[in-house]
Amino acid sequence: MNQLIDILHSLHPDVDFVTETGLVENGILNSLDIVTIITEVSVCMDVQIPAEEILPENFDSAAALWALVERLDEA
Repeated sequence: MNQLIDILHSLHPDVDFVTETGLVENGILNSLDIVTIITEVSVCMDVQIPAEEILPENFDSAAALWALVERLDEA
């Protein structure tokens, strides 16, 4: 999870991603941020996020994104 938090902080260092929810819903993350996250997760964590998983609820918190990464990493 620390690696994921580092990726998120590189985009928005002022946000507390450990506690913040509603990242997409509240406009903290935009579409370009999501593309960057997908790319960084692929490169740094060797986890591919398929198009059908690019849903707001999967990116609305660090916990939701981590759950997605773990689920895809096990597949």
